Amino acid sequence: MSAPPPSSIPPSPAPAPDPTSSSAPRAAARLPPRVRIVRWLRHFWPAPLGIDGRERLRFIVGAVLGIFLTAVLSRWWAGGGHAHGPWMLGALGASAVLVFGMPSSPLAQPWPVLGGSTLSAMVGAVCAALVPDPALAGALAVGLAIALMVPLRCLHPPGGSMALYVVLTAGDGLHLAAFPVLFNVLVLLLAGVVYNSLTGRSYPHPQQSPARTAVAKGAFAASDVDAALAHYNQVLDVSRADLEGLLQLAGRAAFQRTLGEVRCADIMSRPAMAVEQGISLKDAWTLMRSEKIKALPVVDAGRQVLGIVTVADFMRLANLDLHEGLGQRLRALVKGRSGQPASVGEIMSHPVQVARVGQHAMDLVPLFSQGGHHHIPIVDEGGYLVGIITQTDLVRTLAVAVQGQDTAA
Repeated sequence: MSAPPPSSIPPSPAPAPDPTSSSAPRAAARLPPRVRIVRWLRHFWPAPLGIDGRERLRFIVGAVLGIFLTAVLSRWWAGGGHAHGPWMLGALGASAVLVFGMPSSPLAQPWPVLGGSTLSAMVGAVCAALVPDPALAGALAVGLAIALMVPLRCLHPPGGSMALYVVLTAGDGLHLAAFPVLFNVLVLLLAGVVYNSLTGRSYPHPQQSPARTAVAKGAFAASDVDAALAHYNQVLDVSRADLEGLLQLAGRAAFQRTLGEVRCADIMSRPAMAVEQGISLKDAWTLMRSEKIKALPVVDAGRQVLGIVTVADFMRLANLDLHEGLGQRLRALVKGRSGQPASVGEIMSHPVQVARVGQHAMDLVPLFSQGGHHHIPIVDEGGYLVGIITQTDLVRTLAVAVQGQDTAA
């Protein structure tokens, strides 16, 4: 009854060698020195950003508006006699790149931008006051700023330049931390919140994924992502929530690539054994036993599917309350007793779930796993029965795909 394993499933392409595996360094060591040097030099050439022209324009316009608004307000504030030094810092341009270009980055969120910049400026002021040598003071300021930003969860790369700027500026460091640093950052953040929201970007961007109450077998859990990040042990310029979302999308894409092109026609059993609703239960039971099948679609004279009769239907009507053997009860049912059903049409399940011959086989997974179905008749565009797919057919297809992946690995 079940179709043979489909031969049309394309084998998964062999994965690229894992650069972290122990065999990768040995393979690289066997390459000629010239090839190794060329490969090493290629590491300096970055990959494309992967954004389209619309996103690039959104990024540019946001940075222009944010810096312009900050400059205008800061200059106005300084012109009002509230400042005696610089009214804007060059490091704000780097902050604008993060806020408007990478609004989902952990380094671009409001607290890192505000806390990292202001805190670093204050650290620079303290180092400048306590250490006479500007070179040593600047180095200490950057290091201490990083040491504070990491545990306080406000790591912001321009913060390092803020700390160094305050050290190298001969002036009141604490005053610089208040203006222009704090003032500049507050205006830029306000512009970032408004502009990103108006252009469809979530800002502030959530950094934690909502807790999943149930995890499908074989799917990764939140703890798995945490374990992977702990093993990675590097600063990651993507939020944990986005990383988990990307992993889920990658898993779906891999699953779709493996099985997404398999159609019902590729795995269904054909021709499908079927009976008309007027056939006797005895004849239907005899056919199921001789063909060693557990379900029979019930069709009309034109092969339109009306219902389905299964072994479970016979069992359900075998009067299980009687204290006689199951075989004896089934024989009594198929031979007929007064008051008992006599034809297939009287015990069949209807309406019946069907699938189209050109439908993706993966569409049937929820029907089998959650819908309680064990046999699904397959019909053509006209609704005529052309085959049937069982759980065994689908499991065999999954096994072939997984075996192909394991072989390629």
